[in-house]
Amino acid sequence: MNSHVRKLSAAGVLITLGIIFGDIGTSPLYTFQTLLKEGGNGSEFLVLGSISCVFWTLTLQTTFKYIFITLQADNRGEGGIFSLYALVRRYGKWLAIPSIIGAGTLLADGIITPPISVTSAIEGLGLVPSLAKDFVPGNMLILGIVIGILLLLFFFQQFGTNVVGALFGPVMLIWFVMLGTLGILQVCHYPEIFKALNPMYGFHLLTEHPRGFWLLGAVFLCTTGAEALYSDLGHCGRKNIQVSWIFVKTTLVLNYLGQGAWVLTQHKYTSFAGVNPFFEIVPRFFLIPSIGIATMATIIASQALISGSFTLISEAVSMNFWPRITIKYPSNIRGQIYIPSINWILCFGCIAVSIYFRTSEAMTAAYGFSITVAMLMTTVLMYYFMRYVKHWPLWLVVIIVCMFLSVEFSFFVANAVKLLKRLFFLVFEVGLIFTMYIWYRARKINNRFLNFVDLKEYIPMLNAMSRDQGIPKYATHLIYLTKANNSKQIEQKIIYSILSRKPKRADVYWFVHIERMDDPFTMEYSVQELEDDKVIRVEFRLGFRIQPRINVLFRKVVEDMISRGDLDITSKYESLSSYNLPADFQFIIMEKFLSYNNNFSVKEGFILNSYFAIKGLAQSEAKAFGLDTSETRIEKIPLVVNPLSNIKLKRVEVPA
Repeated sequence: MNSHVRKLSAAGVLITLGIIFGDIGTSPLYTFQTLLKEGGNGSEFLVLGSISCVFWTLTLQTTFKYIFITLQADNRGEGGIFSLYALVRRYGKWLAIPSIIGAGTLLADGIITPPISVTSAIEGLGLVPSLAKDFVPGNMLILGIVIGILLLLFFFQQFGTNVVGALFGPVMLIWFVMLGTLGILQVCHYPEIFKALNPMYGFHLLTEHPRGFWLLGAVFLCTTGAEALYSDLGHCGRKNIQVSWIFVKTTLVLNYLGQGAWVLTQHKYTSFAGVNPFFEIVPRFFLIPSIGIATMATIIASQALISGSFTLISEAVSMNFWPRITIKYPSNIRGQIYIPSINWILCFGCIAVSIYFRTSEAMTAAYGFSITVAMLMTTVLMYYFMRYVKHWPLWLVVIIVCMFLSVEFSFFVANAVKLLKRLFFLVFEVGLIFTMYIWYRARKINNRFLNFVDLKEYIPMLNAMSRDQGIPKYATHLIYLTKANNSKQIEQKIIYSILSRKPKRADVYWFVHIERMDDPFTMEYSVQELEDDKVIRVEFRLGFRIQPRINVLFRKVVEDMISRGDLDITSKYESLSSYNLPADFQFIIMEKFLSYNNNFSVKEGFILNSYFAIKGLAQSEAKAFGLDTSETRIEKIPLVVNPLSNIKLKRVEVPA
């Protein structure tokens, strides 16, 4: 998204409606219906109390926590749990854990958002008299339509959303106007419904209803899109989100009030089981158009969630929380990415959820648990942001955090009963968190055994070997990727690779280092000639959202150096130099494997064995760094964490 779109403007607000509020904007389709079902009746006590809880949840959780507080935690315009982690990680190494849990749970609950939204919309066709017999919730026709929509949605991800993306804002504007209008029409018949905005009605419901506290699990459905709202901060900008939320919240509250007013004016129903107040308040002549608009809105909500999942995994890869995988860029819009593996995993998960639960009512019974966990993890990180980045007074931070934790922990406990109903995809959640944790911990163990040496001590050897005609020339320009932050140091394994394993004579030795910046879109480099025309270090400073395409970036550096007169890449071979042919470049990638010469603890063994098993499924180092295979050589080196010792081997003399 271009920077001018992030500035407050009418166009920015319209785009924000299409990108940010799809998830939370489609929640009226199923939230109040679930409250009626779990509450057991349509009494004034239940209706007023339920709407009161919804209103104050939107106010405290969405408006206060996310719109006013959390959106301030923008990492140079970018949002999301990994952007927040990048801001606070220096204040505690353990903060990686809540970041991993938050990201994993946010992704996991994502596989239920598209099915529940699309199914809720399609089930509305059952209210059309001529279609009532065919569109029964849970039947094969509805299931087939939902699966068809989901398949098309995931299929078109590979082409990007820049074409249809322009329609998102206007469609969602129509959707929110429809929500508000439908609500107002019902409120006019029962103006007393505005009493529900009094928080006492919500308090009485939670304390006096037989299942009062547990109704919070259904209330929470109204704010499930709040965490995703923060994740999409970078697409639209804080001001556009804050201003558009005023309109969005107004229409949402009006629609909930309208649904409540409709329920309180009905006398024909003794039970509201199977009744969806959202579609009941739609005039009959407008029913089919409203279902069409609702379906488009749910598709947009699903698209926003899928795009957010791609962004989250891309950031996880950049910050070493996830194995390197194929990431594609289907359009010229910055930040629009496509990850095939994640796309089809989400597709399979969404279809499996649709088949398993079949109806939106059954899905709501399992929805929300993971989002509460993600919100709690964000609150933990926000404490460090408010206290150490913003330097707010301790007493103020404690009050804010305690309020957030009390609300979210209540939602967590109320949603905990859903855990048994969501065992179906608990494996998916655990798998995501397990993968992130193993990758993070194994890299920490791996980095413990990085030995660095003083590069200056080896420069005379490199000079001498470069002049030694007795050693066959390996390459004119030999390039290694180094993890040494200090330009005066180099990994011992790289020196071993050059000098000892099989001497690699070259005219110029390059050492390329990548530094990940907290700024998401930084693209800078610096060059140091540690030995004139012999040893050169290139430092790339890349934001965590920038893919490290080293082949392309390195070529750009070489071109810049040639244009400045700092480098001559004419071939050094006598027979070729007169023809001004360019010299050859060779990258060396060093990949570790787990050596059999190890005797580690059960924990370390499990982590490292899991790490290398996952690594086998991930992208190769060469592909991850965008290196052409024709210019790259892979060297395998053993990882020895704890070498075997105390080997008692006895020599036996052979008789003469």
